[in-house]
Amino acid sequence: MGLIDRIWIVFAALNGAVTVGTGAYASHALAAQPQAQEWVRIAGQYQMAHALALVLLVALGGRIGGLTLRIAGWLFVAGILLFCGTLYALATVGPLPVPMTAPAGGWCLMLGWVALAAAALRTRG
Repeated sequence: MGLIDRIWIVFAALNGAVTVGTGAYASHALAAQPQAQEWVRIAGQYQMAHALALVLLVALGGRIGGLTLRIAGWLFVAGILLFCGTLYALATVGPLPVPMTAPAGGWCLMLGWVALAAAALRTRG
């Protein structure tokens, strides 16, 4: 297992832990704020799904895609940080001074899935 694979596993594991923690935080500390709870719920769903997707990429490593698979992984990382991070910020501190971070993160997540599909299509065998 290479360094990038280990980084992705660590990032995926930490994101799984953050997802559980933020879900618990939202259910207690944000109980009186249904909109904030909804943002945390959505962020958690996307964060956990893409943390698991990173684990999948490591499992697929060496079987498909090479560089395209790595691009998918980095797009997932960027998407988690931008999309989920923005929703968590909205729920806890309010709007960020940088506009369009959540949509940019969403695009990164979608492009990560497209890159994963491209990696599979580019694989011979």
